[in-house]
Amino acid sequence: MSDQPYFPESERELERLVQKTDKHAAIDQAQWAGLQPGMRALDVGCGPGVTTGCLASVVGPSGSVVGVDRSEERINHARINHGANHVSFVQRNFFSDLNDLGRFDFVWMRFILEYFREEAFQLVTHVAKLLKPGGILCLADLDHNCLNHYGLPERLDRTLQKIGQAQMDNNNFDPYVGRKLFSFLHDLGCQDIRVDVRIHHLVYGELSEFDRWHWWQKIELAGRRSGWTFDDYDDGFAGFEAEFKEYFSNPRRFAYTPLLIARGVKHSAP
Repeated sequence: MSDQPYFPESERELERLVQKTDKHAAIDQAQWAGLQPGMRALDVGCGPGVTTGCLASVVGPSGSVVGVDRSEERINHARINHGANHVSFVQRNFFSDLNDLGRFDFVWMRFILEYFREEAFQLVTHVAKLLKPGGILCLADLDHNCLNHYGLPERLDRTLQKIGQAQMDNNNFDPYVGRKLFSFLHDLGCQDIRVDVRIHHLVYGELSEFDRWHWWQKIELAGRRSGWTFDDYDDGFAGFEAEFKEYFSNPRRFAYTPLLIARGVKHSAP
């Protein structure tokens, strides 16, 4: 059971998770994966419950959704803001025994596996046991997370790569987990596996206020908490942060991050 700390944790993490979630995109992704009205769905790592509410809007009152997360604060927020007759929330480490939650037609893991580089397949195997035969497992995560930029100064480019490696080494974070999702489903023996690639981040031209807020948050979380020392800058992290903000505020800048979605069907017993 993984008890590692959640490295982005802060007093404002709940707000960040709420603000960054694109509800229309989440609904579209779930429907692409096969979520339908009347299904019983599980949202693993539901956070403040925004995505759980999205799944609930798809399954409707004839279905049901359970959201599970280990954060008491976020589960309380989810219950208050997204609870309904057909929606429930459970505070639990999702590496623990979840059998009491029952069996599901659809299990959803979105932006979770990136935080468990070492245990990702173990976690997928664990939650897949909650699927009914013929149920759908959907994994969605980023690849080359926040590392695709054009026009970077050489020092800044070098530092971003070092941050990515430090996140892997120090925080068990995986910026490249998206490319592994198909193999996870394949190795589980899933049937009817399908994969889609979409754009999650796409930033060019004038910087919107949302992208400014979102990326400044990312630099703070990914940079300062990576464990990297920023030796290339005389003033350490502050120098890196200033150079990144100058680059990212330039409308010539181009940045993108692909989102991979993989879904597979649990083998039906003969």
